[in-house]
Amino acid sequence: MAAASAVSVLLLTQRVTSLLLPPRGWAWKQRTMKYGTTTGRNITKILIANRGEIACRVIRTARKMGVQSVAVYSEADRNSMHVDMADEAYFIGPAPSQQSYLSMEKIIQVAKISAVQAIHPGYGFLSESMEFAELCKQEGIIFIGPPSSAIRDMGIKSTSKSIMAAAGVPIVEGYHGEDQSDQCLREHAGRIGYPVMIKAVRGGGGKGMRIIRSEKEFQEQLESARREAKQCVNDDVMMIEKFVDMPRHVEVQVFGDHHGNVVYLFERDCSVQRRYQKIIEEAPGPGIKPEVRKKLGEAAVRAAKAVNYVGAAKICIMMLKMSDDGKHPCLVLYLNWKTFTVSPLGTVEFIMDSKHNFYFMEMNTRLQVEHPVTEMITGIDLVEWQLRIAAGEKIPLSQEEITLQGHAFEARIYAEDPNDNFMPGAGPLVHLSTPQADLSTRIETGVQQGDEVSVHYDPMIAKLVVWAADRQAALTKLRYSLRYYNIVGLHTNINFLLSLTGHPEFEAGNVHTDFIPQHHKELLPSQKDTAKEFLCQAALGLILKEKPMSEAFRIQTQDRYSPFASSSGRRLNICYTRKMTLKDGKKDITIAVTYNRDGSYSMQIEDKTFHVLGDLYSEGDCTYLKSSINGVASKTKLIILENTIYLFSMDGSIQIGIPVPKYLSSVSSEGTQGSAIAPMTGTIEKVFVKAGDKVKAGDSLMVMIAMKMEHTIKAPKDGTIKKVFYKEGSQANRHAPVVEFQEEGSDKKGTE
Repeated sequence: MAAASAVSVLLLTQRVTSLLLPPRGWAWKQRTMKYGTTTGRNITKILIANRGEIACRVIRTARKMGVQSVAVYSEADRNSMHVDMADEAYFIGPAPSQQSYLSMEKIIQVAKISAVQAIHPGYGFLSESMEFAELCKQEGIIFIGPPSSAIRDMGIKSTSKSIMAAAGVPIVEGYHGEDQSDQCLREHAGRIGYPVMIKAVRGGGGKGMRIIRSEKEFQEQLESARREAKQCVNDDVMMIEKFVDMPRHVEVQVFGDHHGNVVYLFERDCSVQRRYQKIIEEAPGPGIKPEVRKKLGEAAVRAAKAVNYVGAAKICIMMLKMSDDGKHPCLVLYLNWKTFTVSPLGTVEFIMDSKHNFYFMEMNTRLQVEHPVTEMITGIDLVEWQLRIAAGEKIPLSQEEITLQGHAFEARIYAEDPNDNFMPGAGPLVHLSTPQADLSTRIETGVQQGDEVSVHYDPMIAKLVVWAADRQAALTKLRYSLRYYNIVGLHTNINFLLSLTGHPEFEAGNVHTDFIPQHHKELLPSQKDTAKEFLCQAALGLILKEKPMSEAFRIQTQDRYSPFASSSGRRLNICYTRKMTLKDGKKDITIAVTYNRDGSYSMQIEDKTFHVLGDLYSEGDCTYLKSSINGVASKTKLIILENTIYLFSMDGSIQIGIPVPKYLSSVSSEGTQGSAIAPMTGTIEKVFVKAGDKVKAGDSLMVMIAMKMEHTIKAPKDGTIKKVFYKEGSQANRHAPVVEFQEEGSDKKGTE
């Protein structure tokens, strides 16, 4: 025990620095093992059956504990961060996930070759695969997750719903049956009443989920959900539920061991979503009173215990409603349970309707994307607990020893364009700089500058996690940190996150799953003209960038009087004025720049003149512009790449274009006129049309699979298809025409 205690003390010390958790000494003083270790299987080497930021996250904890890590990677991830971080790494196949990260046989083969004792599945991919958990058991490999029976009962949404319905527990009305025929599903949707939500029974993260508002669109949406579910989780079985309007999404983190101990680690609010996928999470939930939190947590523990039962016992469920006086929330608990074996880690998820009724939604029997906010408010490393409990240890802390302090936010940074319906994107991270990580700021990522966001996987770039003493302080820190997260090379949602977290209703904690649609106009306003002060900064940056080039030419040239060897703009008796043209969106902006004798500049934009001066300097790998515009000084990060000027400051980020002469510009886009184009690079999954077909505007032409999502390409106008450029299974590049329309008035070829 003395050796074990010494190891515990060392691990606790390392946890503070390695996980970058908040400086809360109170949390770490209680980290001695209350229950002590038990005889179990020693884990010295694990395989992480995942990629990206979660693989890096697991590797960090494994390294801290002295556990060796083995990574697997696809062709697309050959040079990725998680491969570099791991002690060993093995290639498992082509980029498509079904041929690599979803291949159970390949991963088990690597596990045997590398002689690991356990596999950590992360989240997504195989983390909720009952078959994979069972296969690990058969091969004598520890699956760091729940037993396959728990995954079966809770991972399959229809099973958990049926268990609750059989127990007489209030659930959202729906159909969770075995008959999966189109006709049966359509009839149940009509019986339930539109709008309905159809979702894959094994889906997650919004995959295989659609809201259907009328019978007219039922068939198309059903087929789309099935294809996406098959692609992502290899199971296209569907369930239907009544769509609850404007619900709030609250989940309780629970943790259990194999000795009958279960604890809860408080709740998270994950209400703000787009495409049914979370983008902002926080813990604890705003507006939830301590007494309600305690009751909800205790009920979630009972639910977790009832999940992994032996025999045909029923699962428990909580419904939170208002008391008879309409003022005090109270919990109603339905329970019927027997002997159980506990799922090590899970999340009990609820939705709450506008009448303050809580309904069980699902239980996720795995580590979740948003787990860092729970770690931040509790000071607990959930991955370390997973490894310890998988090895047979008991939960290190009792419920009374787990305390909540402060507030934490997680913002998911995605490669996507919020102004184009959050269309995900792929491409290189040409420039990537982040806020400084410290004891209250975590950056969970699997990429670095120069890496590519692959079209084959989820477009999440990173998770920015912050902690502070209270919600308002944490929100202020989150916004401050977002301004220091600068990316060039592809569209991101960073500016949108700044707009979202600054919205008055979000600041007040009035969140729900329809928050973004409800406040769409305020969150995504029409693009306004860039402030003239920023245009002056862009022009100044260009001028100052010219100086080093002129200086280099002056050193190399033999002609000391060459005009190309001077960038001062100095003229005899007069001040030199030049005209510069920049692009603000599609609008050309002319700036008359006068070079003053004192080294400053006078810049005239339309009818307004600005007095401008400044200089460039470097910090690390970044260039900054220190400028004064009409006496107002500022510091701005300056990046000029190809034909764009990027400015990053506390006021936000700005992109200003540099016009390219027509003779240097790429081929005109006229060739795409009269055609439908691919919204992004991806695989053509389904083709609905052929040459000669007549279509109307809005008709579906093709279905593309890209970045774990399905995108339907629709006809931009009425017309007749002249040519189809792609077959099913082929790859299409972003903005490539997928079909060509016949010109209006052209005669169709006759037949002899």
